[in-house]
Amino acid sequence: MKQKFKPFWIVMLTVVMVMTAAGCNGSSGEKPKTAEDSESPSALTNLTYWVQMVTQVSATMKSYNDIEAYKELENVTGVKVDFQHPPQGQQATEQFNLMMTSNKLPDVIEYSWAGYPGGPEKAIKDGKIIRLNDLIDKHAPNFKKVLEEHPEWKKEIMTDDGSIYAFPFLRTDDKLKVFLGPTIRQDWLDKLGLQMPTTIDEWYAVLKAFKQKDPNGNGKPDEIPLYLAKGDVDTTTAFLGAWGINAGYYQEAGQVKYGPIDPKFKEFLTLMNAWYKEGLIDQDFATTDDKMLEAKITGGQIGSAVLYTGSGIGKYGTLMKEKDKDFRLIAAPYPVMNKGDKQIWGYKDPAYTGIGAAVTTSNKNPIETVKWLDYAYSEEGTLLFNFGKEGVSYTMEDGKPVFKPEVKNDPSGLPLIQSMSKHNRATFSGPFMLDIRFDEQYTTEPDQLESKIIWAEPTMEKKMPRTTPTQSESSRYASIMTDINTYKDEMYLKFVMGAEPLDNFDKYVKTIQSMGLEEALNIQQKALERYAKR
Repeated sequence: MKQKFKPFWIVMLTVVMVMTAAGCNGSSGEKPKTAEDSESPSALTNLTYWVQMVTQVSATMKSYNDIEAYKELENVTGVKVDFQHPPQGQQATEQFNLMMTSNKLPDVIEYSWAGYPGGPEKAIKDGKIIRLNDLIDKHAPNFKKVLEEHPEWKKEIMTDDGSIYAFPFLRTDDKLKVFLGPTIRQDWLDKLGLQMPTTIDEWYAVLKAFKQKDPNGNGKPDEIPLYLAKGDVDTTTAFLGAWGINAGYYQEAGQVKYGPIDPKFKEFLTLMNAWYKEGLIDQDFATTDDKMLEAKITGGQIGSAVLYTGSGIGKYGTLMKEKDKDFRLIAAPYPVMNKGDKQIWGYKDPAYTGIGAAVTTSNKNPIETVKWLDYAYSEEGTLLFNFGKEGVSYTMEDGKPVFKPEVKNDPSGLPLIQSMSKHNRATFSGPFMLDIRFDEQYTTEPDQLESKIIWAEPTMEKKMPRTTPTQSESSRYASIMTDINTYKDEMYLKFVMGAEPLDNFDKYVKTIQSMGLEEALNIQQKALERYAKR
């Protein structure tokens, strides 16, 4: 993108001149106030910005203000940002919901807006965030150009009503959409003379061996063959996918279905319960958080888990390099039921993940804020958000940005993900475009590169696109699914851990159906049909 972000003093001088001319040519009629009407013509110098801080940043910094990219962005634009970081995890959702009841909101809120009760279109109708279409058309030339060049991305980021509600995080290359999947200790397989498991039965044999044959060599029965995160659809689907369903909504030939009530889901639960009883699944999986998981992996206990390429394979490879020279955590194929079966389910992001920065109605300078956000979609902004400040974290070599050695190999021994996060936002989502040139330097280890090939095998042919209910449907859908998800997650734990007999599965299905599942299925069906017409 060749258009560059203009310095703010030029932008505001133009704005003042235009407003002065408009005032001299006043009109006797009044027009309704729109999002473009700033209450003050003064230049934007301060911005409040609410966003949850990720662990790779909080490990070394107190705020996103400390990231080199944001320091440089302030130098370029003259805009100082006051980042407001909620607590991590469920508390962030609770704070978001409480915050949205207020009439005074931060200027910008970065969030997965499908999580707003009723969806992003409802947030617009509720007067919480601004519909950005006109502002983007007139004041965001870089982002406008991106959407013109990629109409399929525009289809993903808008609601069924055609509203653009946030500046999105976009994965610009298919290789950037695959980064999560099953991992396994290859060194344990080698030590026990085992092959990489590909079917459910083979996985059982491997997990059993991990449990019984002391692969960590400490003489204690402390191995945890498999860790699956509690209530996580993506990690659950890693094994559930072998039955051809997932843990949420999916579609077959245009017909929407719900996996957790399928008889195959009972078969899956029966297997997980059996594995749990045999000690093959972490007995504390329901209460294990990220820090506890890290301690178990670095303590040589976990044999397999669903992890990310960077913050899983890459991170632990670095952390364990000195502690255990034999440690090797690698990607495993998504398991199938029988040899030769097609892998259907895995994890693959769309270009737009749903996370984006919205401008709130409390913002006194929406035009200038849109211009500030638009910078990230320029050539200069893409470099800044993906690589940091030129000369500090990277240099240009033969026209390509190349990270400096001290970033790729931090002198203090920080994992690569933490080292890079001191300079840019490319290790986590945000309102910018992820650059493949970043990933080519972030994902450099052979095992990480191989993971993208292995995990890309599933066809994902049954996956739902990012649909949205209408305003009239949204509150009802949210109400139904809040109850269903709470009950489903509760029963999932009970079934797996044996607190609820699997003989009660039919009762569980009837309970979910009585909560309004049929209505929710109809809403999703209509949404799928509307999406196809966008």
